[in-house]
Parts: sequence; structure tokens; C-alpha cells
Amino acid sequence: MTEQVCITTLPSGLTVLTERMERVETVSFGAYVGAGTRHETAAENGAAHFLEHMAFKGTQTRSAIDIAEAIENVGGHINAYTSREQTAYYVKLLKEDLALGADIIGDILCHSSFEPDELERERGVILQEIGQANDTPDDIVFDHFQSAAYPAQPMGRPVLGTEAIIRDMKREALHGFMQTHYTPDNMVIAASGNLEHEQVVELAARHFADLPRAERLAPMPADYMGGEYRELRDLDQAHIVLGFSSPGYGEPDYYPAMLLSTLLGGGMSSRLFQEIREKRGLVYSIYSFTAPAADGGLFGIYAGTGESEAAELMPVTLEELEKVQRAVSEAELARACAQLKAGLLMSLESTGARCEQLARQWQIFGRVVPAAETVARIEAVTVADIRAAASGIFRRKPTLATIGPVGQVPKFSSIIDRLAA
Repeated sequence: MTEQVCITTLPSGLTVLTERMERVETVSFGAYVGAGTRHETAAENGAAHFLEHMAFKGTQTRSAIDIAEAIENVGGHINAYTSREQTAYYVKLLKEDLALGADIIGDILCHSSFEPDELERERGVILQEIGQANDTPDDIVFDHFQSAAYPAQPMGRPVLGTEAIIRDMKREALHGFMQTHYTPDNMVIAASGNLEHEQVVELAARHFADLPRAERLAPMPADYMGGEYRELRDLDQAHIVLGFSSPGYGEPDYYPAMLLSTLLGGGMSSRLFQEIREKRGLVYSIYSFTAPAADGGLFGIYAGTGESEAAELMPVTLEELEKVQRAVSEAELARACAQLKAGLLMSLESTGARCEQLARQWQIFGRVVPAAETVARIEAVTVADIRAAASGIFRRKPTLATIGPVGQVPKFSSIIDRLAA
């Protein structure tokens, strides 16, 4: 398969990135906005996500059903997502329908109408989404974990917002957020698949010509504090997330932290899965994760366990955190490296994953990072690097979020004392 990355910055400041994949029959095309939850004020929390919903609810020339039918009439797929640092709008289509996809994405981002009736309907949809999240403890516990890690600051607020704020969200707030953040220098157009770069540049110049111009605003720096959220709820399981601050994108320990997460709780062969599920039968689900950001990040461990098992779960987990600081085998490191490399290289077979990767790397690093470079950085990590990363992360102040029958979960102070020892 032949791939070629091309980059063009238009006079408006809008950057267009493409990667040609000759042997596929599809294209993925997306607009990636460098704005998410952390760019909101406290009063507009949830605006980025609300705006993502409203973009599909009609433009000056297309209704909501027109948008959906235009894409699905050609067998395509259109979607969007909001994160704490980014909002993305993307399509995947057959290669001959690229122009249609670019037209639709450009239209919904430049000419959304925010009709009052549609806004009220979508307000109700988002309130239902918030209600569903609140009723899903293994989902909402991560919002509480984030909030406890970054209290009283944008990085700790929920992506969906709160019911009270969404109920009162005005059309002017959504329009204002779009005018401030959906600017050419804060957006990247990325496309991957069987395409020609020059065509994508022409389509971007034509369909994104009406983006607003505004001064780019830097978000409030993330300030990890750590802390606890504990909610006693009548459930069959206690849902627990224990975490720490960890390296962000581009920091020296970024790849060691990713490998640490993989060998500690990244699969069925990982330490946590083997010790806590396979040997002790304390959980059905347990895993670790990293959540890097532009300035710092989080390393976390999730477990769902029964009320009686919760008392044993935490000491065993903390013991595994101590062990990985003392000893890591070459075999474990090799297995974690293989998992990360395979995940990376397998994702490159997807036009959608490549498209997103182009945009994200440009927004984070200001360049597109070759896969070979990433693989080399993974392979360069040593056993000593893993142990050093573990010591650096697990000796910091923790964050603990728990929901359910959590009376047997050890006190937060005792967890801090155990980690310090």
C-alpha cells in the first residue's frame, strides 16, 4: 500500500492534511476543532457538546433530514464527538463521493441555523443523555474521577455539562462559542483514503471559506490536585477508579507510562487481570488506562467489584503498584511493546483512524509523526524506564472515585498512607 502525507495551509490559516491510500475504495474526511470542554467557562459547561449536536440539526439550505439523507443515500457514514480538548466532525464515504462529504461538513460548520424548535428538541435529547450517563455507574464514575482530579477548573468538568446548565443554555451562547473557537487557525481539515491532495485543498477552500475570524484563546492550564469522590448507591457492584497525574503528550515519560499501563492492566495477560480476576476472582472487569492531554494527563485503574470483595481489592491493587516499581521483566516489557505496536499498526489500516491521527498529531505537535518514529520510541523504552515511570506516578497524590456499595472500600487517607509507605 502506498501512503503519502501532504500538508497545505490556506491563506485563511486553515490547515489541510491528507494521506493517500491507493488500494482502498473509501475516503474519510473530517474537520477537527481545537476546542472542547476545557475551553468553556463554568457558566457554559456543555456548550461544546451541545454545539456538536446542533450542527446536524439544519443549515441555511439543508434540514436535519436533508443532511442525514444526503450522506446515507450514497451509503456513507457521518458522525461527531466532543472531548475535553477537541470536537470532531467526520464522514466516511466511497471515494467518488468525497466532494459531497466536504460540502456537508463545511455547510454544518459554516451555516448552521440553530432553529429554535430544533434547539429545544436537542436540549431534550442531551438531558436524556445526561440522565442515561447518571444511571450508568461504570460510565459516570469517570466524570467524578476527572472532577476530583481537577476540582473547580475546566479540565474537571463533565463533557455533557449539567442538567441545570443545559436547561438554561441559550442560542446566543452556542453561537458565541462557535464564533470564538470555530476559526480557521483553530481547525484542521484532514482526509485519508483514495484521494488527491489538490482536490481536498480545493474543497476545503470552497466549503470552509465562511469560517469566522477571532483571536485564539488559550485554555486555563490543567492543575492536578487529586482528591476523593465517594457515593453510596444501592447497586450490585462497587465501581472504583483509582488514579494519579501522569505525563502529557510529548513529555519524556509519555511512552513509558503507556507501556506501564499496558503491562499493568492492558489485557488478559496483565498483572492486575491475572492477580485480581484470574487468581482471586475479585472482579469481572479490571483495567488500567492513560488519558494524556496537552499539559499533563491521568493514569487510572478501573475495577467493578462486589461489596464484600471491595475490602480485599484495594490492598491487592496497591500491592501490585508497589511491585511494579521494584521489578519488571524483559518478557513483560516485550509483550507490552508488541501490544502497543500492533494496536498502532492495525489502526493504520483504517482510513478513519488515519484521518483522526493526522489531525490530532498536527494539533498537538505541529507536525505529522511517522509511524516508524512512534514504533522506535516504543521500542526504545527499557525496564528501568518502566520502573522509573511507576515510581514517579504512583508516589504522587492519588485520586479516588467510587460509586455503589462502597462502605468496604478503604478510607482515602489509608490509601494515601499505604502509597507513601
